[in-house]
Amino acid sequence: MSTTVRVGEIATLVSSLVDQLKERLTEDGAPARLVVGLVGAPGSGKSTIAADLEAKLKDADIFAGLIAMDGFHLSDTVLDELGRHDRKGAPDTFDVEGYLATLDRVRADGAHQVFVPVYRRDLHESVSAGDVVSGTGVVVTEGNYLALETRGWGAVRERIDLLIHIDVPEEVLVPRLINRHEDFGKNALDAGHWVRTVDLPNARLIATSVHRCDEVWREPEEEPNSDDDVGADDELE
Repeated sequence: MSTTVRVGEIATLVSSLVDQLKERLTEDGAPARLVVGLVGAPGSGKSTIAADLEAKLKDADIFAGLIAMDGFHLSDTVLDELGRHDRKGAPDTFDVEGYLATLDRVRADGAHQVFVPVYRRDLHESVSAGDVVSGTGVVVTEGNYLALETRGWGAVRERIDLLIHIDVPEEVLVPRLINRHEDFGKNALDAGHWVRTVDLPNARLIATSVHRCDEVWREPEEEPNSDDDVGADDELE
């Protein structure tokens, strides 16, 4: 498959996406719920983009709900029992089958509510039935491993109608991630160690599956000149 690369301000890309989704929902044979995935490295801004997309979809009256992959984190207790606590956030520290089952329930029937878990960063734990998918329209799902082909994640891609990779360079990700870990209680040394040993290896793994995405979004690296074609679409094979 080919992957379309879109370069532009994220707010502009989100607005364009909403227009695209409104058209897709009116096509013959369109599902009652269209699942749109946002995938990318830790710190790439997926949650912020998902919130902006949610707001614009609500304005367009086509938002059905949000399913965050992070809601399927294994609990700290289970991670301790499995000896994986120091890998929290890696592909094998999530309930992948639970995530797949939830996507199936959401896609099966647009008339039924589906309660979904959410991850509370203040608690560092998931909370069951913390949100709900209800009605028809667009369901947004976001997370790190939506395009991954291995470790049980391969079937996720089949359940997503439009998958978008948020591409952010490592030199931007690293300070973002360190600041985030410090905000949630780690000291600078521990934050830096976690980014080097957990977040960056995960980010590099995620980058291996970009070819499975329908679109890649990138912000401009610098202010465009008048001759620049910012917002143009390119193709990756």
